Amino acid sequence: RVILIENDENRGFAAANNPGIMRSRGRYVLLLNSDTLVLDRSLGKTLGFADEHPRAAVVGCKVLNPDLTLQPTCFMFPSLLNMVLFSTYLYRVFPKSRFFGREQMTWWDRSDVREVDVVTGCFMLVRREAIEKVGMMDEQFFMYAEETDWCYRFRKAGWRTLFFPGAQIVHLGGASAASLGSERAVTIDRSCLRYYQKHWSPLAVFVARLLMALFYVLRLPAVLALS
Repeated sequence: RVILIENDENRGFAAANNPGIMRSRGRYVLLLNSDTLVLDRSLGKTLGFADEHPRAAVVGCKVLNPDLTLQPTCFMFPSLLNMVLFSTYLYRVFPKSRFFGREQMTWWDRSDVREVDVVTGCFMLVRREAIEKVGMMDEQFFMYAEETDWCYRFRKAGWRTLFFPGAQIVHLGGASAASLGSERAVTIDRSCLRYYQKHWSPLAVFVARLLMALFYVLRLPAVLALS
């Protein structure tokens, strides 16, 4: 009952998942990373929750680290304000602040059902009806920001993204990112720019480029000191 799709090359997260989505036939599609452990019938619980919320295009669950501490997997959509706040690292100094921690929602303990902007792709239950209306993931994203783009497109089409704490997985994490090595930062920035160019005005993209450059310029002295 398993259909194995083997790729000859690594074309990225979206390009790897889209063929499986196209071959599938169920009411839902589950994106589930290979480095995860599903706890306590969480798949069935998430399906039941999704059935109770027919306008939810995406449902995410509570994600834990290997030591069972919380792994944050819900975020706000990118914005210029969120870029500034993230770059300052003040969300780490004031993790309970709804303002400084807004981009990563650090103030929220993920203990209640909540509508969110984005859930990460390590666990995404996606409604087929919504996919048929909005389309597949954008394969121009190699890794990072493809689920952000997808959630944004669902939102624009009138669908919701919900977080459901009644289901839990353990995400070991880091394998794909580690394989990129020093290219990881470049890959993240390229994906972010792809998102900005796709959804923002030219002026906002220009400002975002300046903020990204400033982010690295301000950290250059520390990098040189440690090298």
